[in-house]
Amino acid sequence: MEAITTPQFSALTIGSKSIGRNENIAMVALNFNRRGRKDCVITISRKPNIQSRSFHLGLPHTCNHSQAPLLESGDCYTSFDEDWLLKNKAQEVASCLNGRSIFLVGMMGSGKTTVGRILSEALGYCFVDSDRYVEQAMGTSVTQIFELRGESFFRDHESEALQKLSFAPRKVVATGGGAVVRPVNWKYMRQGITVFLDVPLDALARRIAAVGTDSRPLLHFESGDAYTKAFVGLFTLTKKRSEAYANADATVSLLHLATNLCLEDVSDITPTVIAIEVLAQIEKFLRGNNGKSLRMYPY
Repeated sequence: MEAITTPQFSALTIGSKSIGRNENIAMVALNFNRRGRKDCVITISRKPNIQSRSFHLGLPHTCNHSQAPLLESGDCYTSFDEDWLLKNKAQEVASCLNGRSIFLVGMMGSGKTTVGRILSEALGYCFVDSDRYVEQAMGTSVTQIFELRGESFFRDHESEALQKLSFAPRKVVATGGGAVVRPVNWKYMRQGITVFLDVPLDALARRIAAVGTDSRPLLHFESGDAYTKAFVGLFTLTKKRSEAYANADATVSLLHLATNLCLEDVSDITPTVIAIEVLAQIEKFLRGNNGKSLRMYPY
């Protein structure tokens, strides 16, 4: 691979690195501007016969000497040190959140709980799973509530839970997949910021099939293998909920993210990278909604 050089740049080569869980990165060349600007260009060359890709890099003033710079490719953010970038991005966004809570919405299996825990730790927030919140209040599982009292009964208590959570600041809430269908729930979630985790149906079905559908009361069918039952059920639910999900303040599309990271499977994207993208999309929303000028990485 040949680094991009100009008279005012010097090239620094770093050994093999990975983005997401993709291990095909062969070399990374950093070209730093010596004239004082906080930017550089990164060229990532994959294994032989695989096309290389260039990213624009912006270094915040607070990390000039850091070895974990920020990569940008369109709306995609990643880094050599995911934990460092997550912490750095969380510090930036936290100052603009002003304690507002974050409500993650999306289909079952979209990773709301996993990503939510990572976000809450990075932001210094408390994490709440709304389904678990209802279970604790009712003293039984969601599956049992559906079987004994029906979905409508569960949705009533889900709305009560979201109403209570909407008054509490500094929380990351992983909502149930169907929380978006009731308009009143949006009234509660609008007290914070809503983020839709958009995951392809095939990936969702594979995730759910791997652990079984027993804990998914809306995916119980008489026949069919786990993947087929999951896919058919998710497809039906998606048609009913897709318009509601579109109401979220920000969307993180794993398909778009995987494309920008040159990954063939969205399952190869690490939860930390997804959390970073959530923060990046929240940042965009806050900047556009409130007119705040957050740090723009030059490129």
